[in-house]
Amino acid sequence: MRTRTETRTRQIAHTVDGETELIDEPYTVAVPLPPRDWDHIALTAVTASTAALVLASVVWSTASAGDLLARAAPVGVAYSAAIAFDLVWINCMILEWLARYDPARATLPRRAGHAALGIAMLAVGAHGRLEDSLTVGIAAAAISALAKAAWTLVLRAHSRPLDARTQAWLIQRQSRAGARLALQGQLRHLARIEARTPIRISPDESEGSPDEEPASPLTAPMTIKDAVRTAVDSGIRDPGFVLGYVRKRADANASQETVNRYLRTMVRSTG
Repeated sequence: MRTRTETRTRQIAHTVDGETELIDEPYTVAVPLPPRDWDHIALTAVTASTAALVLASVVWSTASAGDLLARAAPVGVAYSAAIAFDLVWINCMILEWLARYDPARATLPRRAGHAALGIAMLAVGAHGRLEDSLTVGIAAAAISALAKAAWTLVLRAHSRPLDARTQAWLIQRQSRAGARLALQGQLRHLARIEARTPIRISPDESEGSPDEEPASPLTAPMTIKDAVRTAVDSGIRDPGFVLGYVRKRADANASQETVNRYLRTMVRSTG
């Protein structure tokens, strides 16, 4: 059985002049190597060769489309723009991969990728036609199609299919997580606005009015500490602005000293 040597650390008791301390001692151990995963090795080889094929396709397509566009624009501008023909369908494939567990979201980048690939192939074919070699143009355009097909197969080989129920469960969890992220961003934006809005609180207003509308979930009361944390997370560090925000969202009678104490602690913890 094949093994490899690993260096590990253990603690041992060591005594000097009657004082015992635990010290770290390195030692080596032979660890058995797992058998070779030929499936993984084969998939890695296919992925590397497909990446090389995509790179070759981009180079050839850019050279052809760049030469075509150079007939109407400076060479540097033409070749810089020509790379867009392949980058668009490559980016669409990446977006399709990221949405592989949400078929509805993956449909648009898939269709856009096919359209972008068709445009890139037309540009390469048109270049071959202008060079009086339509056969070469068709063959060159086919390189992009082969690269996209090969990369699509590689991405599918790397993906792990989910059953319909698990896929629906994952989409719901992603939706809730996205909603929380969006809500946090909007709350920080709201905190910045409220902290910079001057307020005046009269004694009658501080006791509340029976005609007041109930607070919405986005403006529900907070503790002083939570309000200070929200302000700091929103990039508000000015004590006066933070105090105004705290009095509006948490406690109308909050003192500057209390707010400053929380503010100093949270600013230090956030660096």
